[in-house]
Amino acid sequence: MIITKEAVINALNKISLPGEGKNIIDRGAVSNIMIFGDQIDIDIQLENPSLQARKKLEVTILKTIHEMVYEKAKIKINIKVVSPPAEENTIKGKPIKGIENVIAISSGKGGVGKSTVTANIAVTLAQMGCKVGVLDADIYGPSIPTMFDMEGARPLSVQVDGKSMMEPIENYGVKVLSIGFFTKPEQAVIWRGPMAAKALNQMIFDASWGELDFLLIDLPPGTGDIHLSIVQSLPLNGAVVVSTPQNVALADAKKGISMFQQENIQVPVLGIVENMSYFSPAEMPDQQYFIFGKDGGKKLAEQFEVPFLGEIPLVQSVGESSDSGAPISLQENHPTAIAMANIASKVAQQVALINAGLHQNNLI
Repeated sequence: MIITKEAVINALNKISLPGEGKNIIDRGAVSNIMIFGDQIDIDIQLENPSLQARKKLEVTILKTIHEMVYEKAKIKINIKVVSPPAEENTIKGKPIKGIENVIAISSGKGGVGKSTVTANIAVTLAQMGCKVGVLDADIYGPSIPTMFDMEGARPLSVQVDGKSMMEPIENYGVKVLSIGFFTKPEQAVIWRGPMAAKALNQMIFDASWGELDFLLIDLPPGTGDIHLSIVQSLPLNGAVVVSTPQNVALADAKKGISMFQQENIQVPVLGIVENMSYFSPAEMPDQQYFIFGKDGGKKLAEQFEVPFLGEIPLVQSVGESSDSGAPISLQENHPTAIAMANIASKVAQQVALINAGLHQNNLI
């Protein structure tokens, strides 16, 4: 009796695993068949580690081959249990239709100028011809409405595909949504994490953002519930970390960078912005006083091997322009506006590199 491989395959085609419609040949469970005279060696790979399932399959194979191929065949079955492909454990949010890139602007601690940097990067990108939006996710201290001269404003409701949506408020070419639109300036927002996360999700997904090249997320200081909610809700293209050169600020900035680099988060850090780098008196513009320390941001960038995006001097007019609702980047020839423009350009370059799969921390 000559046993052929074709005859063995035809027999195995009659066998399927419990609960599965496909036979073991079609589902790829049979990895090899070797025939030596009246001996048949069959290698099988299974994802079911159950001993009962393996024994049942072996008995079925023996019976089927003996009945359909050769009743005196010597059959050796080698069953290997393989693990199913591991599921992707990285936290990633779902994309928003019409929004190309989502960038988080973060800081380890408050008072380092994160919202100021966010507002000025947004205005600069808009001046470059990009369609830009800002989501003020600093639930407990929203300052973006003030910086965009929107205090007291209220978003309107619009109908989009039969659904009522919030329409962001626009100024300086930038669309803005903030929890500050729904609270009084003197009103404290006393919310637990889940309630704050729900409010953020409404501003993200129940808003008519339209077509945007960049949506900037102004995160609250530190690392916590809001940050995790944002990462879970949105597919972030990258994050910018803002710090001052002061050691206490740098220590907290390290935690922010580490958060984005967590194995289950893995948001590319586009770079570090050093704010309040130095002070130059108006009467001595060439003199620099490093009030909070020198080169702290650069050293931090080198330590974590991320780009250093630039430094912003401590200038009185920057704070005044933010308080008056006119970001300094509107003054095109102002030295700080030029610094902000360089930072915004580098952010856009880093995002482009990431999107092209070419992002390397030392390119800028």
